[in-house]
Amino acid sequence: MTRIAIMGAAGRMGRILLEATHNSDAAKLGAAIVRPESSLLGCDAGEMAGLGRLGIKLSGSLDGARDDFDVLIDFSTPALTLENLAWCADNDKAIVIGTTGLDESQLKALDGFAARVPMVFAANMSTGINLTVNLLKTAARALGDAGYDIEVIEAHHRHKVDAPSGTALMLGEAVAEPLGRDLKTHGVFERVGQVGPRDPQEIGFATVRGGDIVGEHTVLFAAEGERIEITHKASSRLTFGNGAVRAAAWLAGRPAGRYDMQDVLDLKD
Repeated sequence: MTRIAIMGAAGRMGRILLEATHNSDAAKLGAAIVRPESSLLGCDAGEMAGLGRLGIKLSGSLDGARDDFDVLIDFSTPALTLENLAWCADNDKAIVIGTTGLDESQLKALDGFAARVPMVFAANMSTGINLTVNLLKTAARALGDAGYDIEVIEAHHRHKVDAPSGTALMLGEAVAEPLGRDLKTHGVFERVGQVGPRDPQEIGFATVRGGDIVGEHTVLFAAEGERIEITHKASSRLTFGNGAVRAAAWLAGRPAGRYDMQDVLDLKD
């Protein structure tokens, strides 16, 4: 079984990942990492997450758990993720990255490690959202140049710090690519004041933040007389945890390279 280490194990997503790993038939928990200054250091990871005693103590560093895992799952912050990626490159470990909010230079940095580290990077680890990507590519080919305006609407909880979400951008790219459009030139992320008529080539984004919304994404194709909406709604973060653990089990033993959930789920053309 693939031995997994979870970065930020005491956080909200970390606890979800602990549960997903505990429930997996293909992976098992090897290490659980928390901040070096955490008061939880040395506690049993399972007891901390309400899963019962697992015999894995919370560690304050990857160095202390070097021999205990094969694949690191990281849903932390962009800067910490890049540090962990470099550590994995130096220590022959694979990594699954679910961190969002990486800027263009940080995304390029991932590619810089692709020859040294097996990694799965995805803005969203959900099986359903990755199937949605394929549906959107098909819809875009059929509808995008036939008088349909395209809008991406996303909603998340009040604590999310990046906007639009990484998933919204991923879905926007899914419709832009088959139409030969670039979000840098055709993406519209703000409409304020007298903006004039809508450019038929633009792909619009709208962001909602509030309450405890886990994640909702809709891509709207609107034309004269009809509209088509393709929607994915996540009601539990466990769907992201299950996807990340599935990716970790798939990644174990793979050659170095940058993969995504389309590779994991065998959805690529």
